[in-house]
Amino acid sequence: MGWNSSNARFASALAAALLFLSAGAVSAQDADYPHGDFQGDCSDCHGGENFLPVQISPEFRKKVHPFPLRQAHDLPSCRACHKTLDFTRATPACVSCHEDPHRNELGTDCGRCHVPRTFIDRSRMQELHAGTRFPLRGSHRALDCSDCHGPEPEDALRWVNTPSACSACHQAAYDSATSPNHVANSFPTDCDLCHVPTVWEAANFNHATTSAPCVNCHLADYQGTTDPNHTAALFPTTCETCHVPGGSWHNARFDHQPPNAFPIYTGRHAGKWTACSTCHTNSSDYSAFTCFGCHPHDDRAGTENDHQAVPGFSYSSSACWACHPDGEVP
Repeated sequence: MGWNSSNARFASALAAALLFLSAGAVSAQDADYPHGDFQGDCSDCHGGENFLPVQISPEFRKKVHPFPLRQAHDLPSCRACHKTLDFTRATPACVSCHEDPHRNELGTDCGRCHVPRTFIDRSRMQELHAGTRFPLRGSHRALDCSDCHGPEPEDALRWVNTPSACSACHQAAYDSATSPNHVANSFPTDCDLCHVPTVWEAANFNHATTSAPCVNCHLADYQGTTDPNHTAALFPTTCETCHVPGGSWHNARFDHQPPNAFPIYTGRHAGKWTACSTCHTNSSDYSAFTCFGCHPHDDRAGTENDHQAVPGFSYSSSACWACHPDGEVP
């Protein structure tokens, strides 16, 4: 059989290998070591004479190294992450395995928001959102990220500079509202002026901030009321001064407290009256009042006797209030 170039190359390689091993520099296994400068105990992953198949020991997985193998990262094969067995060239960066849907808007440290147990951790997202200009409260806490961070070209999601205005998500609800019609009434698009993130329907509109006060709807009630007569008494037309929206219209509560008024909800006079007319007998002048509906003139002698030591005592309602503005007897 003739000598050819293939035989020559094989003989040359064999001679070089024998010379290398005879020098005692490395073992036969070391000659094929594929892991670069990586230092470790071969038995952590290999066993037997042929070193194959690879069996990563539980002890190795628990060891501290640049990228601990925990939870979802605890994969059976090295090649699931390492494209080359030269482990010194490995880059333990998240983006080396995970495509970044944030287009580097949030940096490359996925661990700020994600954990190996699950890539979508709501509690972690909510905690991080608390430090942004849009903390997640109420119903917003149950939303998926993609509900607000909508798709951009090439199916990427937008995170930085996502609009935080209510209308960015709720414009359709604003446009379709009919009771009342938000568009026709030129309501502002700041939904949180009336709505809260917990119950959308429980809106509370502050009429005092608008050019359409509450009396526009309740003027007939204002003019027709006789106890007390609102028109004659020159009551203000801000209904919410005494009435509570959403409550009983008839359970009005006037601020009857010192120093501008006599206390009738607290103290000795609480529950001693049934209507405004109990004390205000002149429906055309509510600045006038009488104490003698409950303290009749029959008590005059006793009252005058009790006040003999009071200089300038006068048996009149205005004098009673002047001395007893809190309704109490000293």
